[in-house]
Amino acid sequence: MTALITVRGTHIRIRGGPLRIGKLEAEKYQFIYDPLAMIEALKTCGTRIDLFTFLQRLPETSPKYSYPFVFDNLAVIPLTTFEHWWHEQIGNKTRNMIRHAERKGVVLREVAFDDSLVKGIWEVYNECPVRQGVPFRHYGKDLTTVHREEATFLESSTFIGAFVGETMVGFVKLVYDETGSQAGLMNIISMIRHRDKAPTNALIAHAIKTCVQRGVRYLVYSNFAYGKSKGKNGITDFKRNNGFVKVEVPRYYVPLTSLGWLGYRLGAHRTLVEIIPDSIASRLRRLRGAWYSRKNVAAESTL
Repeated sequence: MTALITVRGTHIRIRGGPLRIGKLEAEKYQFIYDPLAMIEALKTCGTRIDLFTFLQRLPETSPKYSYPFVFDNLAVIPLTTFEHWWHEQIGNKTRNMIRHAERKGVVLREVAFDDSLVKGIWEVYNECPVRQGVPFRHYGKDLTTVHREEATFLESSTFIGAFVGETMVGFVKLVYDETGSQAGLMNIISMIRHRDKAPTNALIAHAIKTCVQRGVRYLVYSNFAYGKSKGKNGITDFKRNNGFVKVEVPRYYVPLTSLGWLGYRLGAHRTLVEIIPDSIASRLRRLRGAWYSRKNVAAESTL
C-alpha cells in the first residue's frame, strides 16, 4: 500500500506497512535542496512517515549531511560535448550500431506531448507482453492510462521519438532537475520487432545531443547495478556500452519516529533484492526467466 502527499511543493511517495518509508516521487529526477526544512515539514505534515530517504545530488559524491547514510549508485554519463562522448566515451561497436540505425532509416526528432505521441507510446507498450523474460508492466494499458502516466513533469521534460517511416518505433522521456544541470531517462524503450535497426542506441545518441545543447552536465539512467549485483546483466552492459559509468552517491535515511529509528537499526528498510546474495538472486532470475519462457510457449501453442 502506498500514499502520495505534497510537502513544501514536493510530491512524497509513502510505502505502506508497519514501517512507513517516504521518498520523493520523482527520485533521481528531483532532489532535496534544504533537507532540514523538508524533514521538519514532514514531521508536522499530518501523515505518519517513520523513515525518510533521499539521494544526494550530483556532482557531490562525498557525504555533506550528518544523517545516517549508505552509498547508492547511479548510471551516469558526465557530459561535455557530443564529440567527446562519441570519440572518448563509447566504443566502435556502439558507434557502428548508431550508424546502422541511420542506414536502416531510423529518424530521431523531438516530439510534442499530444495524442499522436500517446498513441505511439501505447503501440510500443502493447507490442509484446513479455520483455527480458518477465511480464512487461505496461502491456495491456489503455490510451487513457498511458496518457495519464506519461503526462507527469511535462514542464521539465523532453520527448524524443525514433521513427521508421511514419511509425514511432521507440521513444525517450528526458526529465531535467530544477537546476537544468542534470537529466534523467525516465523512459526509454523501443519495439522488439525493430531491434535489428538499433533504435535504442540511436535514442541515447540523440538524448546526448539534446542534453549538450541545453547545457546539461550529467545524464542519468537510473541505477548502474541493483541490489548486490556487480553489474553483470544485459541492461548494465547496454548502459556501459553507451558510455554510462557507475557513480556512487550517499543515500540518507532519516528516522522521523521511534519506529523509524528501530526499523532502521534492524535493517527493516532494506528490500529483498538488497538482502539476498547475488549468487542466489542470479539463480532465481534464471528460474523466473525459464518459467515465463515455458509459460509463453504453452500460451502460443493454444492460439
